[in-house]
Amino acid sequence: MRKLLILALVGLAAQLVDGALGMAYGLTSSTLLLLAGVAPAAASASVHLAEIGTTLAAGVAHWRFGNVDWRVVRRIALPGAAGAFAGATFLSSISTEAAAPWMAGILFTLGAYLLVRFSRPLRTDRAAGRLRTRFLGPLGLVAGFVDATGGGGWGPVATPALLVSGRLEPRKVIGSVDTSEFLVAGAASLGFLIGLGSDGFLLPTTAALLVGGLIAAPVAAWLVRIVPAQLLGATVGGVIVLTNARTLMRAADLGGAARPAVYALLAAGWLVAVLLAVRALRRTRQARAVAAAALAAPAPTDHPVPLAAGQAGPSPTLAAADR
Repeated sequence: MRKLLILALVGLAAQLVDGALGMAYGLTSSTLLLLAGVAPAAASASVHLAEIGTTLAAGVAHWRFGNVDWRVVRRIALPGAAGAFAGATFLSSISTEAAAPWMAGILFTLGAYLLVRFSRPLRTDRAAGRLRTRFLGPLGLVAGFVDATGGGGWGPVATPALLVSGRLEPRKVIGSVDTSEFLVAGAASLGFLIGLGSDGFLLPTTAALLVGGLIAAPVAAWLVRIVPAQLLGATVGGVIVLTNARTLMRAADLGGAARPAVYALLAAGWLVAVLLAVRALRRTRQARAVAAAALAAPAPTDHPVPLAAGQAGPSPTLAAADR
């Protein structure tokens, strides 16, 4: 019971992060399940089965808050589902020994990407035009495959790519990615069911993650408006990097004094990324304040200033010279 309660809290925390960033539910949950000794395929299968419920709840919540662009959802969800099904089939076919470093490597890379991405300002340029299918289709296919094979990755691949494109406001990027993940999670679960059978799913674990995620989903859809994505993204990225580094070092037989040195180096990089994220957040807020002050300032007037009594106006000669 204590383990299930902890897993429910993990699901709650992961969904809060996912709803605020548009990513990291699968990354966070899969990382912790791997640390607990769960086999990679079973961890990914259980997380994706739980995500069917959490993404449905998140999608409804984002829709009610106006955070969803349904055109983007239609064009990215189906390729994402195809990629997720292929990824689940691939992960189910390899051994646990081979899958563990593969999955940890994907999670580590995505965590490092979060550190780099959220240590810099997020820029948008909605004047660049609408997102096209030739961009959204391949993006969904790759993100879906990475998501299933890594136990998470749909958000970390899709969300930054859409943010960098600058063609959709951040809250709609997050809402659209979370909503489209419902089909991705369903396709991945179907792939794992075919590849592993029903025994491949840890149902108590899935239920605990699902309960925590369902509780957090509506809160997360509201938090996306107020939580600083810069700081949260850098923080979560560091946690994912450090936890998956343990699996990678074990697979590489790295021991002795090398492990503390690697951990110290990664922790230093994490600290730098958080400090850069804080600086980027401050600069963004300062730029917004300056822009708001400029908009609030009274516009200069071209109306002539009335002359005081007895004051002569400019002579016709001077006026002609000024023209």
